[in-house]
Amino acid sequence: MFTQLSSASVAAGAQIGSLLQYWRKTRSLSQLALAHEAEVSPRHICFLETGRAKPSREMVLLLSNVLDIPLRERNVLLLAAGFAPVYAETPLEAPELGAVQIALRAILRQQEPFPAVVMNRHWDILHTNEAAQRFFGLLLGEPTSAGSANVVRMMFNSNGLRPFVSNWETVAGALIQRVHREAVSGVTDPLTAQLLEEVLAYPDVPKHLRRPNPNAPSMPVIPVCFRKDEHIFNFFSTVTTLGTPQDVTLQELRIECFFPADAATEARALHELAPKPRSAPVYEDHSIFGGSISTQALAG
Repeated sequence: MFTQLSSASVAAGAQIGSLLQYWRKTRSLSQLALAHEAEVSPRHICFLETGRAKPSREMVLLLSNVLDIPLRERNVLLLAAGFAPVYAETPLEAPELGAVQIALRAILRQQEPFPAVVMNRHWDILHTNEAAQRFFGLLLGEPTSAGSANVVRMMFNSNGLRPFVSNWETVAGALIQRVHREAVSGVTDPLTAQLLEEVLAYPDVPKHLRRPNPNAPSMPVIPVCFRKDEHIFNFFSTVTTLGTPQDVTLQELRIECFFPADAATEARALHELAPKPRSAPVYEDHSIFGGSISTQALAG
């Protein structure tokens, strides 16, 4: 299955030249610089952008590679140039992605007893580990199943995670800026734009979050402070993507893993989010802050 036409520009009949020009400017390259990187003449780049020359299929792929254009958008450029898409968009559950499925399960399992989720480009949760299910269940009253939750909606909705994030405005600001960038980065995906419009319309969203700020720096680490009654978790997260993907689905997968920001959070996660053992073992292998922590000691 190949990716559908998701670009508003192509849906409106954009020409290949204007799309190439857009991506060149997005990458802050002059025609001369792009020509040098692609080892073609600057005149040819000019002719392609102005429509005086039509690119071959090989030239579209070459320039897409030089400009580091996402696979989904490379298909868009190929279609605009009159060629068939090259990169498939395979369902994650398809047998041909079996090796990736095994790898994802291994990453999620290894992250225990700390939460981890697998998301698609629209921030929908596709898979979680058991710790994430327990964690969301602890906060929301019921486990969050894959395919039924969206990270952005959960963070902004007053019926979701928002009431339990003590530093919500800081976290929301960092998160919404990323959604802003994805919505206006040239992908112009309708579902992402709709998601952005939806969450910005939620009650009590600060006005400054409603205005995209492309100059805002990305935070290297996003601290999230969860609090519900006596349950306090201070997590930061890392986001992992698959290397050298040649499939649209795989390129757009993101694996977000949460790690304890302090020893208290580590101890609480080991006690409350880890699978309940038949006996009470010592979780020596999971300790980040040093020393072994037993569930018996925490319970007492």
